[in-house]
Amino acid sequence: MEEVLDVYERPYDPQRPVVCMDEMPYQLLIDVHPPLPMEPGQPCREDYEYERNGVCNIFLFFEPLAGKRYVWINEHRTRVDWAEAMRYLADECYPDAEVIVVVMDNLNTHGPASFYEAFDPAEAHRLRERFEFHYTPKHGSWLNMAEIELSALVRTCLKRRIPDKETLRREVQAWADERDQKAVRVEWHFTTADARTKLKRLYPKIHD
Repeated sequence: MEEVLDVYERPYDPQRPVVCMDEMPYQLLIDVHPPLPMEPGQPCREDYEYERNGVCNIFLFFEPLAGKRYVWINEHRTRVDWAEAMRYLADECYPDAEVIVVVMDNLNTHGPASFYEAFDPAEAHRLRERFEFHYTPKHGSWLNMAEIELSALVRTCLKRRIPDKETLRREVQAWADERDQKAVRVEWHFTTADARTKLKRLYPKIHD
């Protein structure tokens, strides 16, 4: 926990950006009957019946100090999918950064071994050198600021039926672009010193 909190106290450095990463599945749903449009005094109405159209996985990357977010949508959430998303982060989002500091949970797909499963050894090594990983502790995923952004994404964009992957990608990207234009950031105030006081019960007791 303190490792992650110490990372959040680092000053902004474009050569070593701190990026929080998280992911979530999303069920694609097709309306069997077209919704009825809004009318004066009447909200949009949709029938309870729908057709399942598979599941996508949303990878979300959030740089809290810069107010930037990037999304990568795949059909699965395997090691290879995560590795491809991380290559996108390194080569498309931060090509000029020396090292990308990544905060994420310790899911078994989130690690350098996934690079070697997805790419040849030279490419896997290149990507491994681009990242500095920091993992949130078990039951401590709330320390990952990407969770805050995923919550905002669900509340403001995904609480409706989206029929296919391309529509999902377009809608999520529009959501990210709007928040980027507004430079929506997270002001993180919980420090290591706070943790030692407020979460004292979680620390081991040392007796002389």
